Amino acid sequence: MILLTPGPSPIHPRVQAALARPLRGHLDPETLATNRRIRAALGRMFDPGQGALVAAMPGSASLGMEAGLNNLADQGEAVLLLVNGAFGERMVEIAQAYRHDYTVLRAEPGQPIDPEAVGRALAQRPYKLVALVHGETSTGVLNPAQAIADLAREHGALFMLDAVTTASMMPLSMQQMGVDYAFTGSQKCLSAPPGLAPFALSQRGREHLGKARGWYSDLARVAVYWEEEGYFCTAPVSLHFALEEALNLALEEGLENRLRRAEAMHRAVLGVLEELGFQAYAPQEARLPTVLVVRPPQGWDEAELRKGLYSRGVSIAGGIGPTAGQVLRLGLMGESARVEPYRVFFRALGEVMHQNRLEETFLERVGWVQV
Repeated sequence: MILLTPGPSPIHPRVQAALARPLRGHLDPETLATNRRIRAALGRMFDPGQGALVAAMPGSASLGMEAGLNNLADQGEAVLLLVNGAFGERMVEIAQAYRHDYTVLRAEPGQPIDPEAVGRALAQRPYKLVALVHGETSTGVLNPAQAIADLAREHGALFMLDAVTTASMMPLSMQQMGVDYAFTGSQKCLSAPPGLAPFALSQRGREHLGKARGWYSDLARVAVYWEEEGYFCTAPVSLHFALEEALNLALEEGLENRLRRAEAMHRAVLGVLEELGFQAYAPQEARLPTVLVVRPPQGWDEAELRKGLYSRGVSIAGGIGPTAGQVLRLGLMGESARVEPYRVFFRALGEVMHQNRLEETFLERVGWVQV
């Protein structure tokens, strides 16, 4: 099965080999040495500055989201949630569960968050935390994180960034951008197995720890394991081995190179699909390079297209949240942003849609560049 969903993404043979290493205890010297190397690599990936907490929580990226909201804003402290898709709405659900004093600023699904609207909201009252999804996976929209980070800092708020579909596939300097907390999922752009939520918390953000109302998502407890090498919980050691190798691959390639690879694949794939009558869901100026979301051509049902592709060994995703039943979602993260899996995709799509030469057309568009 060719995995072209917006997560999980296919894993590299080096990551697969690391996953198969003999198991060690979570406090074994070999595991702790691996953790130190992971911290160093995540520091390069996130660039959070001196004094930051850098680690990987045992759980999905949703735990990373919950931990940020739980640790950076206490009950009664105002939170501004910026929402334009399903994963922004997840922040609202978490804020409701923790009984935050929250305000929701929404943009229409398929449209980016408007920094001017954010500025007006921040001028109306003080906020402890501003939270944004960088790349909204449900709609394929890339939000203007830098402009919003500048506004949050100008108004004295902490800034939290869901970097699930951006971190490790494009440069992201928390120091330069002004991000206090960023997180991702191991199975997304890093192309590691699911089960870890890598994150970085700035020194400024760390000053607000100690108020968490949970236990497992308390970042002060996470720090005991990753920094003091003490006991917190039983870490998924094999996933740590795999994550280290995935980080090595990303940093060896270089984040600028990975972004160029994703952008090249996005252009080539979308170009062929548009010739068939597919339409990108997001406007051109706000398209997320790592997740391509398209409406099918008139007369074609997205579920039938997915079913036909799956029967031919290609797995893609349909819509979720505001795009449910309307779109196809294609992953261009990590190992999925390569020519070979999309050759198979277009060969299968040609059979489903009774179109000849789709594979050849794709290869002509991508220029046989080995991305």
